[in-house]
Amino acid sequence: MPSASDPSTATPPPAAVPPPAGSPPASPAGGPLGVRRSVLTTGRVVRGVLLVALVAVALSFPSLAPNPYILSAGIVVVNYAVLSTSWNFVGGFTGYISLGHGALAGLGAYGTGLLVTKAGLPSFLALALAALAVAALAVPIGYAALRVRGASFVIVSIALVLVLLLIFQSWASFTGGSRGLVVPRPFPDLLRPEHHRVFYFLFVGLLALALLAWWLIDRSRFGLGLKAIREDEDKAEALGTPTFTYKLVVFVVSAGFTGCAGGLYALWFGDLDPVFQFSILTGSYMVLMALLGGVRNLFGPLLGALVVGVALEYFKVEYGNTPLHLVATGLLLALVVLFMPDGVLPAVAALRDRFRPAQHSIREVTAAELREQRERADPEAGSPELAGAGNGGSGTRSAKERS
Repeated sequence: MPSASDPSTATPPPAAVPPPAGSPPASPAGGPLGVRRSVLTTGRVVRGVLLVALVAVALSFPSLAPNPYILSAGIVVVNYAVLSTSWNFVGGFTGYISLGHGALAGLGAYGTGLLVTKAGLPSFLALALAALAVAALAVPIGYAALRVRGASFVIVSIALVLVLLLIFQSWASFTGGSRGLVVPRPFPDLLRPEHHRVFYFLFVGLLALALLAWWLIDRSRFGLGLKAIREDEDKAEALGTPTFTYKLVVFVVSAGFTGCAGGLYALWFGDLDPVFQFSILTGSYMVLMALLGGVRNLFGPLLGALVVGVALEYFKVEYGNTPLHLVATGLLLALVVLFMPDGVLPAVAALRDRFRPAQHSIREVTAAELREQRERADPEAGSPELAGAGNGGSGTRSAKERS
């Protein structure tokens, strides 16, 4: 009588259904792929909570400010955030360091003020036209400046600031010169605290629009081309990327937001001075804020503006018009370059990753794990190569397998 152990009479095991073609390899529960998905989900939840908290704090700040001075300081900080985010369109995507964005902000401020005082246009119509005019002027400026790179581009951007400073100081009959230009308030019936409150929300809205534009570009094909320029412009051009056109377009977008921020500042502050509006320090602050937070991060310039803007306001209150706030700013920049060259947010992300469990992509699987997955999927179709690789990776097969 044949026994149950006889191979000729033993019931064959049911054949496993192979996975569909093109599907990723199976991953056991709690395996590397499951850990990775869990970590990604947790990261999205944390980022969403932080974003909601940031929006809530920003919207409630006018109610929490103890006095009008603190509220006005908050407007200055949000203005810095808009300027540094606008600068980050060029610096973060292309890697070009511009110190001349202060000139673009000055053009937006004077353009808005002159359209209101000389042409008699409504305040916010003048603001929109001035921002469009700055974006249009950025085309010939960028056409000339973006043909050079590195230190040469930095020098050209500084020259732009100095040239515009001389023009607006010398043309006193039109710009007011050193006497300055007084811009009428758009809401004359509001008291000063309410005036601050309204403009605070206007600056926050402009900041949200700039962040949204940066986020959309970052996830677009256009943004991918800009990042290729940042990493290696010559290789990007050799691969067919229209590098000059991409740089010019993003420079115009950056100039438009910068000019709009300058014009909104003119309507809020109401008193323009060429020495202040066309200052190299303004461009330097933008660079410092973006570098401090992280130029490749959406919220990097915002974080840098919070730190640097609050520090600048504190030092100005404590030390008045002395240059000590410039010394503190220089020391802060040196610390950032020495200890966090990529910015605060990338440094925090690297520190966080050190305490995370090891993450593996789908391709980072050992030969033994691949063999186990194949055997689970189809026990009849063994893979000699994977079996050999799983046994020490020698790839040796038995005589029966070779036959």
